[in-house]
Amino acid sequence: MDGDLLRPNQRGRERADAARNRAHILAAAEELFATRSAQSVTMEDIAKAAGVGRATLYRRYPDRASIATALLDEHERALQEKLLRGDPPLGPGAPPAERLAAFYEAMVDLLERHIHLVLGTEVGRSRFETGAYGFWRAHVRSLLAESSLADPESLTDSLLAPLAPEVFRHQHETLGMEAKRIKAALAALARRIL
Repeated sequence: MDGDLLRPNQRGRERADAARNRAHILAAAEELFATRSAQSVTMEDIAKAAGVGRATLYRRYPDRASIATALLDEHERALQEKLLRGDPPLGPGAPPAERLAAFYEAMVDLLERHIHLVLGTEVGRSRFETGAYGFWRAHVRSLLAESSLADPESLTDSLLAPLAPEVFRHQHETLGMEAKRIKAALAALARRIL
């Protein structure tokens, strides 16, 4: 029976060496993903850059996508915190249209800085299955409901569609639109809808 009990360091606390390895892996992967396409970075490249063995890397992260997800998760959590507790207009206290415009601006900034990670984690249908998308969806839906729109549920995903990574990459890289222009268009959309 005692063999089934978790030791203290198995109850959710990370060992110091494991935390250091995780930090090294994520830092190395972020640098590699920022300088090369995610598809060209191998797990071996990440292990070498992080200074860890492949077994250590695979024990925590089974593939590149899981590493990209972990990196993106840290950036998304910071934005979520600002939406919940930050200063207006991104945080509570501003009218819904201004909060939606600020959300669009923050998301375009996130996409501009981390498109390589987002494309590695949120492609096609998988976009709708991430916890972050669920959070963004709940946030936009609450802004629509606060504005007393008749059917906020049906409009929520449509207002999130312009933030799809493929759309942003097409506008930014293929069409050559600057982030400033994309933000202005989305702010105008937010103010017209709400």
